[in-house]
Amino acid sequence: MPDQESPPQCESGDSAAARERLFATLYAELRRLADRQLHRNAAAGVSPTTLLHETYLDLAQRDAVFPDRARFLGYAARVMRGLIIDFVRERKALKRGAGFHITQLDTHVAAPERDATELSRLSDALDDLATRDPRLAEVVDLRYFCGYSFAEIAVQRGSSERTVQRDWEKARLFLYAQLQGEAL
Repeated sequence: MPDQESPPQCESGDSAAARERLFATLYAELRRLADRQLHRNAAAGVSPTTLLHETYLDLAQRDAVFPDRARFLGYAARVMRGLIIDFVRERKALKRGAGFHITQLDTHVAAPERDATELSRLSDALDDLATRDPRLAEVVDLRYFCGYSFAEIAVQRGSSERTVQRDWEKARLFLYAQLQGEAL
């Protein structure tokens, strides 16, 4: 029986090669994640492939360790969120006459543009949540940005579905309060 290739891991061995194998293995899921991110933030004006490749370049430059798939996808979702915010800011600057930039033709149906300040505030609130309670931030990344169900998150985290639902509600309350300007 031929040897089956073991799943890529970034904790041991040649981390650069392992990171590339992991990325290749998860390419389809990362592409779905990029589609999902851009569907919510159509104002970025980039294709999912561009976002995915920019995310890979960012991940390749870092020497991060991902103990499991959920943490890798959560981190990739955060990188994509940051890149989208950068793209939106750049696009807003171009509209104000900051210079010319060659862009690709976007054939997607345009969704209502989100204000760059709104996306920036959301990003700041998520970063604040991650510093206060990383577990809650991980649930937001996996649920909202990766699109996993409560059951899938519970399996990945080794907890009950009800615990994940409670964490989701806590995170939503925290983010709502942050976006409303309430002190916590």
